[in-house]
Amino acid sequence: VPLPPSFRESVLAGVEQLPTISMVVQAPSMSTPWNLEYSDEDDDGDRGEDAEIPYSYVPIDPCQSVIAAIRFAIGERISVRFIDGETDPFEGDGAYASPDGFALREVSLEAFSAAVLPTLRRPTSPQVQSRITAMALRLRELREHHDHTVMLCSMVHWPWIREAYLELTDAPRRDAEELEVAPAINYSVDENTLVFLMGELPYITAVYEQARFELEGATHQTAIDGIKRLLMSARASYLTDLGKRARKVSPLMLSQCLKYMRNLTLMDRRLTPDMYTIVLAAKQTLGDPFAVHVAETVRNYAFQEPLPWPTVQLGIDQLRLPDGEVVRGISRLGENDSEWRTLELNRRPLKDESLKWRMQWNAYRQCSWLPEDAKIESFRTRVLDRARAILGADLARSEKFTTSLMDGIDVRETLRHWYDGQLFVKVQPPSVGHLDACLFLFDPQPDPHTYTWRTTWFAEHSWESTLAFYATDFREEILGPGIAVANYGGAMFLFPPRSIPDIWSDPELRFADTMEERLIAAACLHSQSKQIAILSPIPPTALWRRIAKKYGKSLVHVPLAQFSDAMIAQLRTVHVLNGKEVRSYAAHFIRKS
Repeated sequence: VPLPPSFRESVLAGVEQLPTISMVVQAPSMSTPWNLEYSDEDDDGDRGEDAEIPYSYVPIDPCQSVIAAIRFAIGERISVRFIDGETDPFEGDGAYASPDGFALREVSLEAFSAAVLPTLRRPTSPQVQSRITAMALRLRELREHHDHTVMLCSMVHWPWIREAYLELTDAPRRDAEELEVAPAINYSVDENTLVFLMGELPYITAVYEQARFELEGATHQTAIDGIKRLLMSARASYLTDLGKRARKVSPLMLSQCLKYMRNLTLMDRRLTPDMYTIVLAAKQTLGDPFAVHVAETVRNYAFQEPLPWPTVQLGIDQLRLPDGEVVRGISRLGENDSEWRTLELNRRPLKDESLKWRMQWNAYRQCSWLPEDAKIESFRTRVLDRARAILGADLARSEKFTTSLMDGIDVRETLRHWYDGQLFVKVQPPSVGHLDACLFLFDPQPDPHTYTWRTTWFAEHSWESTLAFYATDFREEILGPGIAVANYGGAMFLFPPRSIPDIWSDPELRFADTMEERLIAAACLHSQSKQIAILSPIPPTALWRRIAKKYGKSLVHVPLAQFSDAMIAQLRTVHVLNGKEVRSYAAHFIRKS
């Protein structure tokens, strides 16, 4: 394998710990002379961060081909030789954008190699040339003692190793002393930073390991199935986290997400999606909250366990050592060709942050978030328009056509009188009266232990309604400093706004036994029209109609199923702000579903 002998013991120890992922790190020697290549002095003569001599490391990643080969060799009791030359410091192999290996599913290895090899350039780095010569030399030495030898190396190096191997007619004796280097040390890896170490996505790597554990052959199809399992797992955690506030994630929506993911992947000239593409597709099709759960699921590696080694945290080409020092890092098994891109997502707050913000909450200051007010008031108008249309439909009639088509041809009546050749038209009389009260019963049979927050809010602007509602306790979920979120169970709107007693403490409504009955009674009590629009998933019950009849009112039912689930999920979400000044920065913490 293309690793120096100084890594042998540590790498074999790390492979023995698989499927738990770790890494082997070698520090540059403190006596390493200053090299012009690492010179990046600023105007004051100080070295910049890019001039720092990097640490080299080996990722003990089960999806890394060299590590997988060592793991297989150990299991089959095949001897492993580390034939790369010792280097101090390690300069790396240079970046090379290799084709997507998924192409090997349809293309033979020979055709794949024939397409790639002409694009390879001869290495110009003296260190790389020296390493290639050293590996060719050691292969010649192994040939004297073994009949069959399999060597794994980067495709970038293969033509030049082969060339150097063929040019060596005899295996020359190595009399020169090996370079003294720092010891290679085993480290555990912080599970939250595994994505910076692994060549494959952590979740997909876990899928491969699960297939290996179940003695199933891992194929290219495993990666595709892994993407589907990833979305299903993210959906489960999303529904568990948000509960009733979660959007309905149907199989059709997941199919659209996968199709969008495929198109983005092809636009990037790839055959398999990277982490950025997966999360972006989830965000664009299913919203920020679902995308956050997808990003968290992608980073999840189910087989990670504690190891008896110090822990290292990783970043982009950086390592945070156990003592807190941050250093540059270069992989000895080829640099990760992943392209790191920025994607804006509103993350969930940490537990410590939520606890701190909950302690700072002022219970005597509450206000709403205006964009949500405008959205739900607009929806109230739509529901009232729909209720007026239902009232008008009850008064519609058909007449014989004379001089005007009125409100259109009545096809049903015309077909009924087809035998006498008469044409009938519809007459839709204008709606009489007005509707000033509207009820939203998202949960018509509410649990008092779930909807513990019941209050009445008065209009802050002329376009707002007087609002009374029951909802979940906003104090259970704090999103930011002075920002909380709850979920409507039911609400009553009075427009134009007016001052009314708090319906939840009004003794005149004491006869109502449940929360939805109290909302209906309050709407009938304070409405000035004879009809009350009610949006609910079920038709008004006999008890609801008796309450309305008690006040001389009638209920006009608008089925909740006439509106999309995604819209209803957004409307049920209410953000509570701890003061008007919070509105200036609330948008930075409120996630759009």
